[in-house]
Amino acid sequence: MSLYCGIACRRKSFWCYRQLSTYVTKTRYLFELKEDDDACKKAQQTGAFYLFHNLAPLLQKSGHQYLAPQHSLFELERLLGKFGQDSQRIEDSVLIGCSEQQEAWFALDLGLNSSSSINASLQKPEVEKELTGSFTELRKALYQLNVKDASLLSTAQALLRWHDTHQFCSRSGQPTKKNMAGSKRVCSSNQIIYYPQMAPVVITLVSDGTRCLLARQSFFPKGMYSALAGFCDIGESLEETVRREVAEEVGLEVERLHYSASQHWPFPNSSLMIACHATVKPGQTEIRLNLRELEAAAWFRHDEVAIALRRNNPYTQQQNGAFPFWLPPKFAIAHQLIKEWVEKPIRFTLPV
Repeated sequence: MSLYCGIACRRKSFWCYRQLSTYVTKTRYLFELKEDDDACKKAQQTGAFYLFHNLAPLLQKSGHQYLAPQHSLFELERLLGKFGQDSQRIEDSVLIGCSEQQEAWFALDLGLNSSSSINASLQKPEVEKELTGSFTELRKALYQLNVKDASLLSTAQALLRWHDTHQFCSRSGQPTKKNMAGSKRVCSSNQIIYYPQMAPVVITLVSDGTRCLLARQSFFPKGMYSALAGFCDIGESLEETVRREVAEEVGLEVERLHYSASQHWPFPNSSLMIACHATVKPGQTEIRLNLRELEAAAWFRHDEVAIALRRNNPYTQQQNGAFPFWLPPKFAIAHQLIKEWVEKPIRFTLPV
């Protein structure tokens, strides 16, 4: 019995004092900031802020890339003071992450009407001149940002938009108040808590074993094709959504499918992109295009897609005035889905 107790105590001591991984430490730190307003406000003292104006991030051009500058709390307070605003506006900021050294990162929109003070929004041209940057639409700049900035700014825009559109309780009609981190809003009259939400979207690369099916919508850049995508309906599983979307958009019936990966996508209003591969039976591949959903759709051979993946400058117009066939940039999960198929085409044989 004493031997068992000794082993149990040593095991308990090990688990109590083992060193947590960097990921666990960061996750626990962010959880604390989301749950403790005082801890979050303290983190702002040494944190960094990304600035937006009407949901467009402040960016600086560097060659063919955009950089997202960070600003300290002191710099932000000085900026607000210069434009006649008090530091209370900083309470509108949202927590978007932290470094491995636990430097907290926040985002603040200077163009949206402030919910924490009576101050009006700051004027865009004056702020741009002061900060030597420009507020640029995220959709246009996304593929010219590094991976870290693209992810942070996508998270920031989604959170800022959600708070701007959820300032009142859907049941009482009374104003809701965000916590310091921006991880939730609470109605003071009935204590209902609202959390930011994402809409699930399936994005599916359909294959017949040797070719893949790609499509384009009318608002796509000229020449760009991508995988099929659509929102999940209430009551559907992911598998049901994939089958329905493929049937609706191109008139094909999916035989098999499997999950690949997922990605947060800030457009149009924060979605969770769930990427899947799907196959249809050879001989049942005739496309019946739904023109209410798509502008065009076609089957593409492996070599055609491989060339498109290597294309560095898809915006170059050809001599005949047409644009080359190209694919979504690397940051998009559609690119990764197509790349997976090129590197390891999904082939199958029909049941005997």
